[in-house]
Amino acid sequence: MTHLKHPHALRTSLIRFAFLTAGALLGAIAVILFFEPYEIAPSGASGIAVILNTLIGTPIGLMILLINIPIQVLAYRMLGGWRTVLRTSYLLVVYSLAIDILAPYFPKDGITDDRLLSALFGGILGGIAGGLVYRAGGTFGGTSTLARILQRRLGTSLNSTYLLTDTAIVLLAGLIYGWEGALYAMVAIYVDGATSDYVLEGPSTVRTATIVTNHPEEVAAAIMEELERGVTGWDGRGMYTHQERYVLFVAVTRPEISELRELIFEVDPDAFIVVGQGQTAYGEGFQSAPPVV
Repeated sequence: MTHLKHPHALRTSLIRFAFLTAGALLGAIAVILFFEPYEIAPSGASGIAVILNTLIGTPIGLMILLINIPIQVLAYRMLGGWRTVLRTSYLLVVYSLAIDILAPYFPKDGITDDRLLSALFGGILGGIAGGLVYRAGGTFGGTSTLARILQRRLGTSLNSTYLLTDTAIVLLAGLIYGWEGALYAMVAIYVDGATSDYVLEGPSTVRTATIVTNHPEEVAAAIMEELERGVTGWDGRGMYTHQERYVLFVAVTRPEISELRELIFEVDPDAFIVVGQGQTAYGEGFQSAPPVV
């Protein structure tokens, strides 16, 4: 079986590094075209490098690399995930070199006079870059890596760490570029995060319904026959009435939710339904499992 697995592993590695390379180049273009010309500080080490470039004229790419060297050494020692460190190190080298090498080939003053447009499109391009990189199992290093170290060693949540580091960069941007500059940085960081999530998970097209009913067989049959959706059920008990109830779970597409609701109440007017929002669903009737990269 070894000779069968090897080509698959090679293909997976090639796809992974293609994603990392594409993410690095897109991230570099976001900095060159949208962030640096308009004094907008993105999140993480890139934001610090852009601010240092304004203050003392240091090359952005070089500073990103220098900031990350001790962080990646620390990550290797404390996290032990050498594969992730290797991918991130590769990404950082390409990203840093691309920023400094490609900058002379792009308009020095960017492509628009509108600073808000630059924050928005810089965030979108940076978010696409981040989504590709995360899908490949890497990160842009900097505060992302520090957040994982703190989570592993101190138990702090990733979201809390990101909030603290991003807030610190926004405040620094406010001191250097004025508070209007801090607001633009906040716009860029928010759009970046939202776009990364979209690239990673796709649009939210799935709705989930949890149904509490006394007629589980009839409700499930109606759903399976009319909507052709699978239903999962289990026994439950009302903690107030202590009566035995039945709980059903079903996933449907967004346009099907109205029909689902009507079907359920047609069969059981006393049913209790909670509708939730899912990002995506894999399996029969939905998407096939995505390829591993």
